[in-house]
Amino acid sequence: MSTHISVPPQMLLERILTLEIVRVTERAAVSAARLRGPGQEKAADKAAVDAMRRELNKLPIEGTVVIGEGERDEAPMLFIGEKVGLNAGPKVDIAVDPLEGTTLCAKNMPGSIATMAMADGGTLLHAPDVYMQKIAIGPGYARNVIELDAPPADNVRRLAKAKGVDPTAINVLVLDRPRHADIINSVRSTGAAVQLITDGDVAGVIHCAKPDETGVDMYIGTGGAPEGVLAAVALRCIGGQMQCRLILDTEEKRERAHKMGVTDPKMIYGIEDMAKGDCLFAATGVTTGSLLTGVKFKKDVIETETVVMRSVTGTVRYIKAEHRQLEKFHLD
Repeated sequence: MSTHISVPPQMLLERILTLEIVRVTERAAVSAARLRGPGQEKAADKAAVDAMRRELNKLPIEGTVVIGEGERDEAPMLFIGEKVGLNAGPKVDIAVDPLEGTTLCAKNMPGSIATMAMADGGTLLHAPDVYMQKIAIGPGYARNVIELDAPPADNVRRLAKAKGVDPTAINVLVLDRPRHADIINSVRSTGAAVQLITDGDVAGVIHCAKPDETGVDMYIGTGGAPEGVLAAVALRCIGGQMQCRLILDTEEKRERAHKMGVTDPKMIYGIEDMAKGDCLFAATGVTTGSLLTGVKFKKDVIETETVVMRSVTGTVRYIKAEHRQLEKFHLD
């Protein structure tokens, strides 16, 4: 007598694909981690991209990459519009950043991760690989406590009031870039602390969701649009607020965005404008950082740590894996 287990369609993302997308980011992270330290950013990025593509093409999905990487700097990429998977199973949108923090990996500095998101087909924002203005805070606040177009100092004061603390108790995470000098000065004018990071704004936004653990209350700055959508998926799963706007400052960028369905180039996107359906988020540490432990190469074992989240259930799983069948990490 055989037992048949039936999984409702709405559960497919969780039951079939939660562990599968962990395998995708694990393989990308291990491939990139082999290139920690030599200073070869594009080689590390290509290793992560190639591994991620190989694993995605083994999944029982009809997948479309709607958020890819590489247009800005001609890096190797999983290009926007690329079809992945076995062309069987649920239709899904995929957003990828196979190696967030390529510089961090190349210099063997903390905080590099391999990350991706998967959602019901047609539910992720289709956006070109351009820059994006972003502001984010964690869960538990009334809507619109922060506003993308408000001065950073005003957002700090509003968040402090909502949190019931003095602005000097607020810590704001900002990418350390010359373009952010005015933001940094505005935040500091309130007495709030500025915590600077060199790279990695997906992890930076996620840190806002757990301020008691990370000490980060707010993220402000301009970074990549792919990273913005990936961060929005993560916040859909664990809670928080985010507002973003694509920086479409040339006719060519506006035309590219228009072809992807962006009708209002000045639109401010909230989390659910960027990630509407049931979605999954996964990230595996490449180099050890505040979010995840990096890949460890031991004599007969490779160790990885991955976080995987799902929006419908709000489940967050941390998966520490010991891989003993090491051949699976080599090229097919």
